[in-house]
Amino acid sequence: MPGPELPSFPEDKRLPKSVDTVVIGGGIVGASTALELATRGVSVLLCEKGRIGGEQSSRNWGWVRLSQRDPREIPLMIESMSIWQGLEERTGYQTGYHRCGSLFVANTDKRRDHLQRWAQNLQDFDAASEMVSGDTLQMMLPGHEGQIQSALSTPMDGRAEPQLATHAIAMGARDAGAVVLSNCAVRSVDVQAGQIAGVITERGRVACSSVVVAGGAWSRLFLGNAGISLPQLKVLNSVLRCSAVTGGPDVALWGDGYGLTKRADGGYTVANSGESTVDIVPDSFRLSLKYLPAFLSEWRSLRFRLSGRWQEEAAQARRWTPDQETAFEQCRILDPEPSQSALKSGWTAAQQAFPFLQQADVVQSWAGMIDVLPDAIPVISGVDDLPGLFISTGFSGHGFGLGPGAGRLMADMVTGATPIVDPHAFRLSRYTDGSRVRIDNGV
Repeated sequence: MPGPELPSFPEDKRLPKSVDTVVIGGGIVGASTALELATRGVSVLLCEKGRIGGEQSSRNWGWVRLSQRDPREIPLMIESMSIWQGLEERTGYQTGYHRCGSLFVANTDKRRDHLQRWAQNLQDFDAASEMVSGDTLQMMLPGHEGQIQSALSTPMDGRAEPQLATHAIAMGARDAGAVVLSNCAVRSVDVQAGQIAGVITERGRVACSSVVVAGGAWSRLFLGNAGISLPQLKVLNSVLRCSAVTGGPDVALWGDGYGLTKRADGGYTVANSGESTVDIVPDSFRLSLKYLPAFLSEWRSLRFRLSGRWQEEAAQARRWTPDQETAFEQCRILDPEPSQSALKSGWTAAQQAFPFLQQADVVQSWAGMIDVLPDAIPVISGVDDLPGLFISTGFSGHGFGLGPGAGRLMADMVTGATPIVDPHAFRLSRYTDGSRVRIDNGV
């Protein structure tokens, strides 16, 4: 099943013998890291096993938001939004970024109170977020029918085009001097004298002094082969896009049972706002205790199923040598089948709320695998036991908006510069140092 259509990327062909840093993973986080490093004069190789932006980075809703953000992510998200605003000018390529604001709907007093508590997280920052209702709310939702009690409005939130943004950032990195290779899987890291000395790709070895693993849903498998435990699972989210229509809202909207995002082509990206699919796989049992608090907190929105993913992941080798073909070469693009029930219910809910959508056609649907961690915030960290190895993954559905800021923070860490924000909350060691690992659900 083909995912979203992506621009053609004019990749480099030559594998360099050595660089300062190798970035593994050509999603928005990896591309942003490569851009930031190359801009600073660091020689960098960005390696992607499939296509640039081919997985979740092009399959998400396209939101760039502060609203409903874990407080630990807010400082980094503010930095990221600042970067987003100048990305097109900086790279010379379209990202589709647009500051449109966001609305999270509340039709019960309990939901309204819940959203108001989230808004309090932004009080210490220069970011207005408030509950709106009545005529003000109706003006923000042209074409809407029915009653909405209130909604949380965050005017500085925005959106960008997932099918364009990663391409633009990777092109900017390439223009800044980075070597960008697609269809080139990194099989393993090369460790000498207890520190990073290079990587082994399917095309050969590249010497380097630092490696950034930004492999999204593949990061746990890659790091496990290097002896590093990352408690990462995957959650499937299904999305559709419709044909161009007029008269609808510009604001990014989280409604009752649907999410709605206007696209640059005049259509909308639509998803089920209340359902994500969790495939039961062997790692579900290996990591069950670490995820128990998260499952108990989010169980209403999770649909567990036993599917072909079990057999696929059970068959994947968890250890291999650099001369062996890997799962990264056997699956160039993770392109899962979407949940038809989630698509149908989300589209139906959106059409009921906005009858003008009944004039639109569903043009395409797809699914993507979101890389999640037990506390739903990423790991952006060095590895204490292996100097030169860095990890930027587990963004738990927040990676598209956070990507540019995460790239800058990782570049700071790799180069030893003062970090743009305190990275302590994102350290890998929080899973092993006795820290309380928790989800902040706004309660």
